[in-house]
Amino acid sequence: MTRIIAPREHDLGGGFIVRRAVPTLQARSIGPFVFVDHMGPAVFEPGTGIDVRPHPHIGLATVTFLWAGTIRHRDSLGSIQDIEPGDVNWMTAGRGIAHSERSPPQVRADAHPAHGMQTWVGLPKAHEETAPAFHHHAAATLPQLRHGGALLRVIAGRAYGEESPVRSFSEILNVAIDLAPDAETRIDAGHRERALYVLEGSAQLDGADIPARHLVTIDPGAPATLRAMTPLKAMLFGGEPLDGDRRVWWNFVSSSRERIEQAKEDWRQGRFGRIPGDEEEFIPLPEK
Repeated sequence: MTRIIAPREHDLGGGFIVRRAVPTLQARSIGPFVFVDHMGPAVFEPGTGIDVRPHPHIGLATVTFLWAGTIRHRDSLGSIQDIEPGDVNWMTAGRGIAHSERSPPQVRADAHPAHGMQTWVGLPKAHEETAPAFHHHAAATLPQLRHGGALLRVIAGRAYGEESPVRSFSEILNVAIDLAPDAETRIDAGHRERALYVLEGSAQLDGADIPARHLVTIDPGAPATLRAMTPLKAMLFGGEPLDGDRRVWWNFVSSSRERIEQAKEDWRQGRFGRIPGDEEEFIPLPEK
């Protein structure tokens, strides 16, 4: 049975809204996705921008995809990379990494937009403690399918007969969908769990209305057709569920309560390492 789920909204200041679609009471996870955030859309005034200070992760991979704007990624491996619309940043936290995400100086000089999604993919138990890594994939390297006013970009995994070059650790579905008004596309049915998040525009799934900025889960194996009533931006995601329950506490994901407690102490003691070029600030461990 399909469900339409309203995300929780958080105002990060300056009109920059983040909507959390997963986890919610109705959907703790979708396939291996344990966290789904919709960022924006927003327009920052000159001199302002995104400033996510250094913070840690374990047991997951972060996936960042933008429709508008530029975000500079830095991490404790020494990586520095600007992500532009259509690119993919895939950061494997594994046994532990710290990173920051900020609007770069050259972008802050003028008013600038920000719109995209960041998701967390839980790692299988066999890979929870894998070595941390960061990989950037330019927009031109991703498979694209165009037909009748539809643009489909395979961010990660397999879909529509195509496979992304992004390395994942489990069977995954992740596709950016852009539709012109009255265009439609079928929803790939080759994955066990699937959900669709509408970032912008009015849509119908098999004739039923989907509100903008809502998540809709799709019955396993069921064919479905997405139709745009207005210009539409959406993300399709899912795949095989994780091999067992995962605990999610702050930025940590693990099958083990003890491992999360260790990660807390590691962050308190500064064991995640420093981020070259962004060493003056950090996000403290939450009180609860």
